[in-house]
Amino acid sequence: MSTPTHLTDFVAAAQRAHETGVRFAPAAGGIALPSDRDECLAVQAAVAEARGAVAGFKVAAGSGLVAPVVAPIAAADVVAVGGSVAVKDQLGIELEIGFELLKPLPGPGLPEPVAEYFVPRPVIELVDTRLEGAGADAPLLKLADMQINAGLVSGAALGGWDGSDFGTVEARLVAGEAVVLDGVASVPGGSALANLRLLCEVLGDHCGGLQPGQVVITGSLCGLPYFPAGTEVSGEIAGLGTVAVSLI
Repeated sequence: MSTPTHLTDFVAAAQRAHETGVRFAPAAGGIALPSDRDECLAVQAAVAEARGAVAGFKVAAGSGLVAPVVAPIAAADVVAVGGSVAVKDQLGIELEIGFELLKPLPGPGLPEPVAEYFVPRPVIELVDTRLEGAGADAPLLKLADMQINAGLVSGAALGGWDGSDFGTVEARLVAGEAVVLDGVASVPGGSALANLRLLCEVLGDHCGGLQPGQVVITGSLCGLPYFPAGTEVSGEIAGLGTVAVSLI
């Protein structure tokens, strides 16, 4: 997907924000903005190409102009489980169910049996924006900004998975002294496999397509709380496993 000429300034500003950690105001300086989902995906593809390898994708049903939501996760933003990530002011934390692709997909859609192609992992998505100022929260701009993904922490793969879905789960997320989640939680839409299926149906060759070793994340179990540097974060999904990261 080629980048429309009028979006080159937006792409360059987004790339600088990734490199420097300094946000930019999309409504300032006469920068042309993406006006539809296709233009947002073109921005994603251009920024992803500049940043290097893709480690996975996030997916959501979404609504309106941005539906369905897909966004790449840069390998440069992957944090080892139990590792640390630098925080400028605060960072969003989402406990989620992820699926790692084990071998090439045979075609579009979710293959069967699913357990031959995917393995589930507990994950923490790190969330932050490259945008500031008026319009920074606009759905189209968030989509262009990788749906505000800022990284991924993956727990261990679940051995012996039989392909069963995850809908309502018991989960716990602790961040510092805050117990964010402790009890029953639901995957957005009620089905992690439905969200995985959506990604497999709509991604195509966007940002290289879904490749073995990449992880698809299926939506937050805990909303989107933000925490400052100095916070120790640990999560657990019953029957799936644990995952942790330090904000420094």
